[in-house]
This record gives sequence, C-alpha cells and structure tokens, in this order.
Amino acid sequence: IIIRTIMALTIFSPLPVMAQPSGQPIRLIVPYPPGGAADTLARIVATPLGPILGQQVIVENRPGAAGAIGAASVSRATPDGQTLLFTNLGPRAIAPAMNKNAGYDPVKDFAAVSLVARSPLLFVTHPSVNAKDLPSLINLAKQNPGKIEFSSAGMGSFGHLATELFAHEAGIRLLHVPYQGQAPALTSVLSGEVKISLTSPSSAMFDMIRSDKIRLLGVSSREPSRLAPGAIPIANTLPNFEAQFWFGVVAPAKTSEATVKKLNEGIQKVLSDPAMAQRLEALGSEVATGSAQDFQKLLASEAERWRGVVKATKI
Repeated sequence: IIIRTIMALTIFSPLPVMAQPSGQPIRLIVPYPPGGAADTLARIVATPLGPILGQQVIVENRPGAAGAIGAASVSRATPDGQTLLFTNLGPRAIAPAMNKNAGYDPVKDFAAVSLVARSPLLFVTHPSVNAKDLPSLINLAKQNPGKIEFSSAGMGSFGHLATELFAHEAGIRLLHVPYQGQAPALTSVLSGEVKISLTSPSSAMFDMIRSDKIRLLGVSSREPSRLAPGAIPIANTLPNFEAQFWFGVVAPAKTSEATVKKLNEGIQKVLSDPAMAQRLEALGSEVATGSAQDFQKLLASEAERWRGVVKATKI
C-alpha cells in the first residue's frame, strides 16, 4: 500500500525541471543547409569546443526561411545550454526585419554567447564599367538612375541589403538582379551580365582581380581589412556606410549567466588558437572575440540598424 501510494504521488505530483546531465551532447543548430559558410564555420568551431567543455558538440542543420526556421526552434528550446544556435546577420537581424511573422524576437528571445567571426564584403565591378573608383561609379549611377544592375545571392540577402544601403547613402538608384546563391551572383559580374556586386572575399576572387577579370573598388568594413589587401574602405567615400557579415553563437533566452559564461570561455579558448585564425581566413573571415555582453550589444544594434535599412529602402 505504501509503495502504491508513493507511486501515485509521483505520477500526479509536478516533477521538477531537471538540467541535462553534463555528458549529454550539445546540439549546435545551423539554420542553413550543409556545405555553406555557416555550416563550415560551425563544424570548425564545434570540433575543438567539445573537449574543452567536456561534452560532445553535434552540429545539426535545420534550414528554411532564410534561417528563420532554425532560429525559431532554438528560441523555443529549454534554456539549459544544451541547444545553441550558430547564427549570423541573416536570421538575427535581416529575416525579422523583412518578415514580421518570423516566429521570434531577434533580441528578446535569445541570450548572446559569443561572437565568432567577421567578414567584410568586396565591391566589385565588371571591367567594362566606366568607373575606376567609387566616386566615379556614383557619378555614373547618378547619370543613369536605375540602369546599373547589381547582383546578390537573393532577395533579402545580406549583399542585397548592403548594396541598397550603399545606394541610399550615395543618393543613387540601382537595379537589383537576385540570383539563387553567391556563386551565380558573382558569375554574373564575371560574365558582364550584371555590372556590380558586393560579395564575400575569397582567394578565387583575388585571382580574378589580379587577372583583371573583375575590378575591385572597395571593401565594406570601416577600416582597411587584412582580408582584402589594398581595398579602400567604402566609408572613405560614404562616411556613414559600414556592412560586415558576422557569425556567432546564441542560446535561448533565460539561459543562466553561469552557463553563458562557461560557453563563452570555451569558445574564446577555441578562437585563441592561431591555427583557428588561419582556417577562418582561408574561408574569407577573421576571428572576432569578446564577451557575451559585447555580443549582446552588437545583436541589439544590428537588429535596429537593419530594420531601419529595410524601412528606408522600402524592400
């Protein structure tokens, strides 16, 4: 009778929420398909992070809706540090700005853990464009409003918004030609089908620049970038312009400060390895370290900033 009574009380009494055991694998959600930049960077970080934390870190791809599906799933996860999101500017700032029904608040529904990497964009043109620098390109666009085409990886992509921001700051109108991915967008400039593009740096791109197949007019970072030797910052011409793609790790809101601190320290240790910096640079990115608090400020400012760009450019 006593045993049955205890069992009944156990069944009908509310159970305490238990934290996952320390040996439970951490799920690092990538909101994009396998093989892309976010997926590659996530796996590069996850491999050494596991031994540091004493837990296996498993990368899980959950693509869809420009990253919003994966982000929304993490926002609803238990805030115990076992489910994290490897995110970038897309699902953290652009998707919610362009879609009011994204399914999550980019600031309130997440706890920042750590910034991981930054990557500027290169402003390139086809050699047939009669502009040797940004001021002459802007003058050319003013003489031909809405006639100079620019390519992007798709409607609402970072390259799309960054170029619209460039046009807004320069007081010009450009014609957007969206493609399905970064590779065809760059190929369109290479062939001359489209005249300009703001795109990610790569060794292949610099080979094209050196062989005069495309022309480099600037870099989107406010200061000169080690990833783009010799490229002049666009901000030298347009002081209010800056657009850098970044990657980082966030957790569900209400994740404890102790858990966030442990995760941040682990990621900082991974990023401190010189070999890690070399691997990221080979992918067109550079290591970006800092505290969870610094990353939280960046997330809030980026969400507000790109919401303003979407509104101002009426995308």
